[in-house]
Amino acid sequence: MNLKTTLAGQTYQFQSLREVMAKANEPKSGDLLAGIAAETTLERIAAKQVLADLTVQEIRENPAVPYEKDAVTRIIEDDLNMESYHEIKGFTIGQLREWILDDQVTGDQILRAGEGMTSEVIAAVCKLMDNLDLMYASNKMKILATCNTTIGEKNVLASRLQPNHPVDDPKGVTASILEGLSYGAGDAVIGLNPAIDTVEDTIAIWDLLWDIKNEYEIPTQTCVLSHITTQMKALERGHKADLCFQSIAGTEAALASFGVTTDMLKEANEMFHEDGGSKGPNIMYFETGQASELSSGFHYGWDQQTMECRCYGLARHYRPFLVNTVVGFMGPEYLYDARQLLRAGLEDVFCGHLHGLPMGCDCCYTNHMVTDQNDLESLASMLTAAGCHYFMGLPQGDDVMLMYQSSGYHDIAALRQLFRKKPIHEFEVWLEKRGIYENGRLGPAAGDPTRFCRKA
Repeated sequence: MNLKTTLAGQTYQFQSLREVMAKANEPKSGDLLAGIAAETTLERIAAKQVLADLTVQEIRENPAVPYEKDAVTRIIEDDLNMESYHEIKGFTIGQLREWILDDQVTGDQILRAGEGMTSEVIAAVCKLMDNLDLMYASNKMKILATCNTTIGEKNVLASRLQPNHPVDDPKGVTASILEGLSYGAGDAVIGLNPAIDTVEDTIAIWDLLWDIKNEYEIPTQTCVLSHITTQMKALERGHKADLCFQSIAGTEAALASFGVTTDMLKEANEMFHEDGGSKGPNIMYFETGQASELSSGFHYGWDQQTMECRCYGLARHYRPFLVNTVVGFMGPEYLYDARQLLRAGLEDVFCGHLHGLPMGCDCCYTNHMVTDQNDLESLASMLTAAGCHYFMGLPQGDDVMLMYQSSGYHDIAALRQLFRKKPIHEFEVWLEKRGIYENGRLGPAAGDPTRFCRKA
């Protein structure tokens, strides 16, 4: 590999692909914290120039963690479609970028090529794109997945109804769910982060969500975001949920810091296919977020965007129904301000789409981050234009259990109307039946959860 270039009369000699990838990355406070970021704008441009001239084959042959040492690497490598790979292996990363952005190249063609790309290759091409490139390319790729309903259809923007409660009180959870439904939220999933991660609490919330879904005949999916082992134990006791959830990371060691292995993911996937509550075939729900590998100390000197991309390589092995990047939850240590937040969200959705994943984004921030609600709305608007599959729906955009800010029920409705998007079809029909939707948008009865106390 040629890792040397001259720019503005100065020669830049990089020592490894890892250094090139890190220094070609757009500015992130996490990379700066790790001591791997470019020191100047010119050094960043030089790294991008070197990266643009490397080939798909060169990057594939130099994974972030060696094949024999890392289960995530083995999954990414073993899942490659070799026919697709051989068609593109001679491309430079610069040529690959130009090909993806070519208006004559279809989304289906890009997705087929993506099957032949390792996650490091996808991360590399992302580093050469500006924000509008990422939006344009993301929107070209159409990815469908089916659990009880199908996400990803044309002109659909879905939402996860997130009725979190500080103590998982059933009445409080129910009130949040009914309010969210009354604003048209919840077609992607009704999914709760439990305050208490026990089998008993998971079962109680599973049963509550299951009962609400069945009582009101809601065409959606249910999920409790407890640890995967907790959900497996709840399933063994005969209780039901539609989706199996787990947060994942881009290296085997970082995954282990979550108390998870790839064998565990395989077992849970098989269990939910056999005994879960949905028809499938897509029954997994994964969450990610840039810098989890850095925060756990298992990034091996690689930048946070590349590590995040490897999460998507792991996720696609299990053909999930939902993948969600929780942008901004890691705070200013890893994403400092609105500029970095916007960039990370666009990167993640593009890279997820190129992996063939139905991508959602929790456009969020913690209160010590240098950003505000206007920035979240800007990111959500940009991602809607980029074809993001779904966003979070919380009461007033405020999570009273996890203590962070995200998108509210009203935001979902506004984005749908602004971009002429709809809920998932079966859910939209259900909203119309309930009098919540009228002529393709929220009607006069929207925001009135008391209608669920009466017969439709």
